[in-house]
Amino acid sequence: MSDFFDDPEEQPAPRSTAVRHHRRRPIVMTIVVLVALLIAFSIFTSFWTDKLWFDSLGGAYPSVFSKLIWTRIGLFLVFGVLMAVIVGINLVLAFRLRPLFRPNSPEQAGLDRYREVVTPIRRILLVSTSVVIGIFAGASGAGQWRDFLLWRNAQSFGTADPYFHKDVGFYVFHLPWLHYLVDFGMTAVVLALVGAAVVHYLYGGIRLQSPGEKLTGAAQVQVSVLLGLFVLLKGLDYYLDRFDLTSQSGSLITGMTYTREHAVLPSKNILMAIAVICALLFFANVFRRTWLLPGVGLALFILSAILLGMIWPAIVQQFQVVPDEPDKEAPFIANNIVATRRAFDLTGTKVTPYDARTNVDRAQLQKDASSLPGIRLVDPLLEHETFQQLQQVRNYYTVPGVLDIDRYLIDGRERDLVVAAREVSLEGLPDSSKNWANLHTVYTHGYGMIAAYGNQRDAQGNPRINDGKPIFAEKNIPPVGQLGKYRPQIYFGEHSPDYSIVGKAPGGPNVELDYPQSQGAPGQAQLSTYQGHAGVPIGGLWHKLLYATKFGDTNILLSSRLHPDSRILYDRSPRQRVQEVAPWLTVDSDALPSVVNGRIVWILDGYTTTDRYPLSEKRSLEQMTSDALNPRTAYATLPNDQINYMRNAVKATVDAYSGKVTLYAWDTSDPILKAWEQAFPGVIKTHIPQDLKSHLRYPEDMFKVQRDMLTRYHVLDPKTFYSRTDLWDVPQDPTVPSVKQPPYRLTVATRPGGKPVFALTSVYVPYGKQNLAAFISIGADATDPSTYGKIQVLRLPDNATVAGPSQIANNFANDPKVADQLLAFKRSGAKVQYGNLLTLPVGGGLLYVEPLYTIRQGGAGNYPVLRFVLVSFGNDVGIGRTLAESLDSVLGTGSVPSGHNGISGGQGNQQGNGGKTQLPTAALKLLQQADQKFSQAEQSLKSGDLQGYAKLVDQGRALVAKALSQGQKAETPAPSGGEKTTPKPSSKPKSGNG
Repeated sequence: MSDFFDDPEEQPAPRSTAVRHHRRRPIVMTIVVLVALLIAFSIFTSFWTDKLWFDSLGGAYPSVFSKLIWTRIGLFLVFGVLMAVIVGINLVLAFRLRPLFRPNSPEQAGLDRYREVVTPIRRILLVSTSVVIGIFAGASGAGQWRDFLLWRNAQSFGTADPYFHKDVGFYVFHLPWLHYLVDFGMTAVVLALVGAAVVHYLYGGIRLQSPGEKLTGAAQVQVSVLLGLFVLLKGLDYYLDRFDLTSQSGSLITGMTYTREHAVLPSKNILMAIAVICALLFFANVFRRTWLLPGVGLALFILSAILLGMIWPAIVQQFQVVPDEPDKEAPFIANNIVATRRAFDLTGTKVTPYDARTNVDRAQLQKDASSLPGIRLVDPLLEHETFQQLQQVRNYYTVPGVLDIDRYLIDGRERDLVVAAREVSLEGLPDSSKNWANLHTVYTHGYGMIAAYGNQRDAQGNPRINDGKPIFAEKNIPPVGQLGKYRPQIYFGEHSPDYSIVGKAPGGPNVELDYPQSQGAPGQAQLSTYQGHAGVPIGGLWHKLLYATKFGDTNILLSSRLHPDSRILYDRSPRQRVQEVAPWLTVDSDALPSVVNGRIVWILDGYTTTDRYPLSEKRSLEQMTSDALNPRTAYATLPNDQINYMRNAVKATVDAYSGKVTLYAWDTSDPILKAWEQAFPGVIKTHIPQDLKSHLRYPEDMFKVQRDMLTRYHVLDPKTFYSRTDLWDVPQDPTVPSVKQPPYRLTVATRPGGKPVFALTSVYVPYGKQNLAAFISIGADATDPSTYGKIQVLRLPDNATVAGPSQIANNFANDPKVADQLLAFKRSGAKVQYGNLLTLPVGGGLLYVEPLYTIRQGGAGNYPVLRFVLVSFGNDVGIGRTLAESLDSVLGTGSVPSGHNGISGGQGNQQGNGGKTQLPTAALKLLQQADQKFSQAEQSLKSGDLQGYAKLVDQGRALVAKALSQGQKAETPAPSGGEKTTPKPSSKPKSGNG
């Protein structure tokens, strides 16, 4: 028998053909070598620059890169070599076991020409086939590094499932890796079987068209062994599939159901036994050399898979479960409820009945409302453009599209601030300035923080109108305000350039723009140089070549601005940096800029997730976290969007100047976090500085997930759960149709009689309806363990008809008082924008608060101005320039001006007790002056001068207040038992609009 690697006799080619081939071969080889070198250098560049990036971080992070690389290389080699060896050995065996003599037949005659082509290059085909398959298998194995490391560092959850009585850790850490091993084995056997069958057929071991035996004895042995191995592995796969029933999705619940326990699970056990029997029959065929028994066994196996795997469960479901489904599924639903609430940390949810009365004692309502100084009136979405216009300073700065909420201690009191980092924005540069030097060496960083009081009160807590503009707690360049002294440069941020080259030559000039100067020559700017140690040194030719290749930019090689002290900064987004150093984490979409210990740091939250928690409900993370502020949230590090377990395991910070990444363990009881800490020791710290802790918040995405799960899992009774009679939904955002209303951060009392706390709040509506079902909140202050992470739900009675957010928005839009106030703005061409609609438990009911903005349409420099505050309690709607005015309006404790917040003419007579009280002359003169102010305000509004309009209205109202004071001094005593008469002017100024 000739060997697979023996060289056959070859006939010399004609001389002319050999000469042509000889001439072409060097050119082709040169092209192939050059292409291969370019590809190899590109791959090496990506790898080596990643290594340099991790090295630049210092600490334990280079070990993260090393661990990841060596783990992936090891998995690639093990599975790649294993697959290549399995396939290659079977190809060699099939060739060595080929028959020496083949019967003469048309089939064999047709195959002779293929054998003539294949045989001379059989070694090349063997090696190339094995290598290619091995590369694909190795790449697949390298992609399983998460499952491998979790399996190697498995932890115990301390909780067992009620069906197989295995610890949850088995399902989360062991089962995925075991599944991959079995799937890999089945794939290897199938590829080996296909390859062996092709070789046997090509060389006559399998003769499909010949009479008699279709397979030679040697071919039958090899095929039988491979088929037996495949069926045996399939039986092992059935064994593991049994455990998958605990996390299998379904129309009713995720996990075990009546049909799965009483039909699918027994069928898996039976099929597992049949697979073992079939495998033994195939192994026996090695000796018996008959296909009868293996064929019967295989047919029985396929038939059983159809009957037991598909038809039997369908019959059980249709004829046993459906007629009595609520009772049959009740215990399984109960287990699903318990597991889901445990997996999403909902077990401590406190549900409190809440009447939400619409008619309450107004004094009590006034008292409760006045105890809520943290009602946030500044909308983080709409005020983005206001921050941009008032504090952008130059076009090359920008703020995020949605501002953040943070807390700072100001004048001895914690205040909620709407904050943003002023980052550099290369898009704002004029086209003529967008040259390489400016883009990558001059405009390298942002500068300073911007902050405004969320409740539109000043530092002393006094409410201010401020012409509808934010009351800034931190502003300008250089920054001034309440945040203290800090390093303002922002080299690492959400809008940082893809790469910047920093550092100056010894004795050379500064070239980086630090900030524009307010004094000196026009356009003059303060220049600076980065003094930190972040980034990779790029002064040498080798590093220049690497990064010129990485970014596809030859200027890195050619520019004279690069010198021995130059450093390159890249991968600068805070979220990206955390994902790079901790790729096992799912990172929250919202990065908060905060001033901590004199530095700007970005604070992020990291989650551990899995889709393998037994019996817990699976949901799409992207769908649960999408809302009006984040329509679609992508999670780059999440291998599967479907999750059924989530923990806020890590708090992370990224220094805006140095780029330093720090990971802090937060949920130290999380077994998945413990596994990753064991896999990457020293990466996660345990001690959190107190100054940092005061800025840590409950993560928004975590709350969104919990809020979404509680739409169904607030129900604890299985039969009620099944009937879905108590199903809730997150309401749509009133201002952005078809997307969910986001949760809101503010400092409020989240329960009756409670003290105001920093919290995330939201509401529920009944499924398919728009009236309110419940109010939900969670403590968000990390320094207060008594409230942090505690979910509270105020549940309204089932028969309550309290309006929900969309209905309240409709009431606001159609209220005559609101329409009257907005009429003049609309006539002047201003656009009305409604802000975030807040829902607050106040006075035994629910108070809605919504800021209302106007923005001039057309032209440049437009931004929203806070004009009014809308409130609603029960069926009453109030509107005013401040929250206090709006509350007075809805409570009836004061008059709310209509029209233009003024008076009508100079009328000074007021009816009272059937008589008239004449206003004194001084009061009448004041009212006449106020009327003039309101008339001037009308003209300013028509001309589009909204700031002038607001200023004149304020002056007019001040005159009205003085007139009222004069009138009160002139009051005459009322008769005994009667009431005093107070002059009350009309609240509407005369105008051409009536």
